[in-house]
Amino acid sequence: MMATKLVLIAAGLLLAAVLSACGFQLRGQYTLPFSGVFVSTPVGSVVAAELKRELANIPTKLMPSPKDADAQLNIIEDRRDRQILSISAAGRVREYDLKLRVLYQLTDGKGGVLIPSSEILLSRILSYDDSRIIAKQQEEALLYQDMERDAVAQILRRMTAIKRPA
Repeated sequence: MMATKLVLIAAGLLLAAVLSACGFQLRGQYTLPFSGVFVSTPVGSVVAAELKRELANIPTKLMPSPKDADAQLNIIEDRRDRQILSISAAGRVREYDLKLRVLYQLTDGKGGVLIPSSEILLSRILSYDDSRIIAKQQEEALLYQDMERDAVAQILRRMTAIKRPA
């Protein structure tokens, strides 16, 4: 019994040492170089809603109007596409290529461009089966949610990398 506990403790310490040696660290919280950000969005943008949710969890305030904000994030376009990738010999769809395209731009409070108009294009492959329609619809929804979270994380990482003049 005692030897088993010692082995587990040693294994845990070894794992901690290996993880710390490789530079691993948790992502932590985003730190933006702005005190307030206004997000302008097209109607029904899911990515913008996810961005606003993420911004509510960090010290930077989400501002109700652009005149009160240090920066303005413009989500220009947020579009989902689905294309047939492959077809079976019987003419049935076997795979779809799901795409998410997000166009955005970041300006400062005076209208200066901090991040020029940029595009994030994400893609996932969805295998399809006619006998499991409901499951595949749910899988498609989950893949789009994953792409939206990925797009939001990319935008926030790009915003944190901005160096503002002192």
